[in-house]
Amino acid sequence: MLPWHDVLHEGPVPALPRRKLLGTRGRFLAGCGWGDQQALLSSLERRNQQLLEALRDNLQVVLWFEHDLYDQLQLLDVLALAHTEEAAPELIVIGAFPGKPSFAGLGELSASELETLWPSRRPAAPAALQAATSAWAALRAPEPTTLTEWTTRDTAQLPFLAPALRRLLEELPAPADGLSGTERRALQAVAAGARTPPAAFVAAQRLEEAPFLGDTWFYRALSALGQGTTRLLEADAGTPLPPPPPLGDGQRFARLQLRLTATGEQALRGQADRVELLGIDRWHPHHTRQHLAMGPRRTKARSTLSTLVESRPSPGTAAIEGCDGDHPSLRESIR
Repeated sequence: MLPWHDVLHEGPVPALPRRKLLGTRGRFLAGCGWGDQQALLSSLERRNQQLLEALRDNLQVVLWFEHDLYDQLQLLDVLALAHTEEAAPELIVIGAFPGKPSFAGLGELSASELETLWPSRRPAAPAALQAATSAWAALRAPEPTTLTEWTTRDTAQLPFLAPALRRLLEELPAPADGLSGTERRALQAVAAGARTPPAAFVAAQRLEEAPFLGDTWFYRALSALGQGTTRLLEADAGTPLPPPPPLGDGQRFARLQLRLTATGEQALRGQADRVELLGIDRWHPHHTRQHLAMGPRRTKARSTLSTLVESRPSPGTAAIEGCDGDHPSLRESIR
């Protein structure tokens, strides 16, 4: 089993040769507190090498992924890499399961339920490999124009890709309030009564058509909204929010009592603009692309971006799956 660790909806994914791309990912993840940069790079390189060696050795490689943004971006990455070897791994990619009307992912299935999916595996068709390679290139392009075209394509071989990419583009600051899709759901969750970060995470994920976000990445979004004198969120004591895990104390962060500020309430009503109030300094998913770095009231560039708007394997089988959680080993506490 080879988990495809990386949170590709966060941070830069530049159009660079593979090793430089992994170096960029390692630097970003290390800066977010996930470990030593060189160790992270080595882990990513080792992961890629394991896949390539399995394909070159003609092992049966089966990709297990689901329909959400997190998994769909990883699937593009894996298929594009496999395409460089002119290899066709087998696919098990699902967005529903019998008897589970609110299916959220493979992680909620039992071993026996997973086993029922094994006969449904099919080799990735040439059209799927080519489509994944093209979409992967669009994802990494300096401008999101081509990526927006993929959000409306009916790609039969990758049926969950278009809605996942539409959700990705929701992370651009919205013209009306400057909030990303994740930030808006976070504020809505707290406004509806979620008092702690874990409770807000659960409530916000229930607002997603296809939940994809790990809890600590959600906490990162919360913390960003809770900074400065014009913050949108704060602790009950009226103080800014501390650094999120893994940069800060995870237990302390989880125990926080949250509340919206008056400014946060205004933002939810569309009467205040997050970018004007807090500025913004983050990589927009998903290019090297749009690094959004703007101070308060610098909204012209942001508005331009906003208008553009996740039987068992037999011996000799390499099973590769999306890792439903945070990088590199912390898994989501709640699905």
